[in-house]
Amino acid sequence: MAELDRQIRIIDRDKNIRVFLARTTHLVEEARLRHETSATATAALGRVMTAAVMMASDLKGGEDSLTIRVKGDGPAGTIIATADTWGGVRGFIANPAADLPEAARGKLAVGQLVGKHGSLEVVKDLGLKQPFSGRIELVSGEIAEDLAQYFFVSEQVPTLVALGVLITTDLSVQAAGGLIVQAMPGANDKVLKIIEENILRLGTISNLMDSHPALEEIAPLIMKGIEYEIVAEDDFGFRCKCSRDKLLQILQGLSPEEKRDLQQEENIEIICNFCRQRYLYKPEELDREIN
Repeated sequence: MAELDRQIRIIDRDKNIRVFLARTTHLVEEARLRHETSATATAALGRVMTAAVMMASDLKGGEDSLTIRVKGDGPAGTIIATADTWGGVRGFIANPAADLPEAARGKLAVGQLVGKHGSLEVVKDLGLKQPFSGRIELVSGEIAEDLAQYFFVSEQVPTLVALGVLITTDLSVQAAGGLIVQAMPGANDKVLKIIEENILRLGTISNLMDSHPALEEIAPLIMKGIEYEIVAEDDFGFRCKCSRDKLLQILQGLSPEEKRDLQQEENIEIICNFCRQRYLYKPEELDREIN
């Protein structure tokens, strides 16, 4: 039986590369259930959420967060995932029911669903006056290639990214996970080549997660021929920061005209985009003070 969702971070003995390896099967399945996504939409959202998990593990401050926003010209619409320092992850896809036929046997058409024209943006909120933001034009819409381009262009770090979601015939998530390999300053090209060849031999990351119950079984396959150590491990899960008071604050910020329209309703229902939690308010609450 596969382990619960977690990630490990690896560094080689001579500090040429660092590796992020994450299993996100339960996370992606929960997102699928909350958003009622199609097979291809599950794969697209799952890839973005998996990437956010790994990238957020670099955050230091207790209130820091990282958001990935993918906006292509495909039927998926905007995809957003946010992860924080404490392993909380949430995400949504604008058109969860959007789907397309397989691009090839066993290969979901994620790139077509996302679209090849558009942008990928990474926003890091580090508690400063302005968050750090980097943005690139989409390369393929497959997410992994686009993120590799983001790291190269926006952060000047040569990076290999692999993301995958394996869907069963009943549309549930059988396996999901991701891999990020980054070159350290002054990295030995020979080590980088060994890592690249190892990864190419392993096949898709989703099948790798499906066939190996523990991340510690996958690490030596990636690092074959290179001395390494696991320097950190983290747990995470689907966690939203919405609350009744927070969404009421949004309602309080509406214009007087919008409030008057809502006050004609017997009940006002607000649904959180990220977790699909429903909140009901009485019209008279619109003008009530919030603690």
